[in-house]
Order: sequence, then structure tokens, then C-alpha cells
Amino acid sequence: MNKDLEQKILFITELEKLKLVLRTNKTIDKKRAENSAEHSWHIALMALIFKDNFIYKNYDLFKVIKMLLIHDVVEIDAGDTNLYRRNVEETRSKEDQAAKRIFGLLPKEFCDEFYQLWIEFDERKTDESMIANAIDNLQPLINHPLSRDENERVLDIKYSEIVNKKKFIKDISEDLWEVAKRYIEYGIQKGLYIDDRDKS
Repeated sequence: MNKDLEQKILFITELEKLKLVLRTNKTIDKKRAENSAEHSWHIALMALIFKDNFIYKNYDLFKVIKMLLIHDVVEIDAGDTNLYRRNVEETRSKEDQAAKRIFGLLPKEFCDEFYQLWIEFDERKTDESMIANAIDNLQPLINHPLSRDENERVLDIKYSEIVNKKKFIKDISEDLWEVAKRYIEYGIQKGLYIDDRDKS
């Protein structure tokens, strides 16, 4: 077997470990934690389903899907981090090291492409990266109230924290922002989040 193929197989077998990385959210039967591989599959499919629901009309859908499939691969080394309770600089450093090691298993062509896609996703400067981030942020909002029992709070997350982290979705998709708001409200009604809205 040639070196190029050996490297590809090494990378593919390394990806098996992503199935072992557990996330905060649960599966819909409420029996176990969702893993990062399941999350990546789910959001890649969402990119296909919601492809016409963004303000951008001439973007590269395949690029979005690639970003969504690879952006969490770094969690094999760095682990999953909670969006609301993480040290951004520390997380970024760990994930960058992980990206270089894991993508470095591939032949140079793929290594360079995947690392640049990972950087692009993180920087949110292109249409494709904004779309990918919107979908990545929407999926947990939908999942959370469907997979948690009444008043089952995780980390005492506040309504204001959620809106602050997710409001960028509105800039690129009014449709998906309406979906996001619906599921945030659903979570509030189930007692999953602290409702710190001004009641006056």
C-alpha cells in the first residue's frame, strides 16, 4: 500500500475516536450523551436542508458541509467545551495543537485544506463560515429542550447568555433566527434556562 493511502487510512481510523467524545446535550431518548460525531453528521445534513434559508445565494454549499464535518475533529484531543463556560484563549490553543496533529496525519494536500477550513470556520469572516457557524449554533438549541426533562438545568445558563451567543444568526437568516427564538422560548418554558428578561 502506498504512503498516500496509508495516511488517509490512518486519519480515518483516528476519526473513530470522535464517537467517544461526549457533549453536554443528550440524545432524544434522554438515555445518554450525544457524541461529537453524531453532532457533526446532524449539522452537515442541516446544511443541505436549510441551504435556501440564508441571505447568501451564491455560496459554496460543499465548502460549508466540509467545514461542519471537520470543525469538531479537534475534540479528539481537546475535548468538547461548553460554549457558555469556556476559557476562549486556552481552548483555542489546545484546539490549534489538535488540528495540526490530527490533520497532519493526512497527505499534505488534505492537511493544508482541512487546517485552512478549520481556521476559516473559527474566524467567521466568509459567507460559508457564517452559515456553518449558524447551523452549528442552532442544532443544540433544537436538541436541548427535546432531550431534557422539565427543570433539568445545565450550568444555570441564562436567557441573556443564549441570545448574546446566538443573535448573529439573525444577520444571515431571519428564518433560522425565528426557529432559534422558538426553541429558546421552549427551553425557558421547560425550566431549562434562567429567564433573566426584564419583566417591568
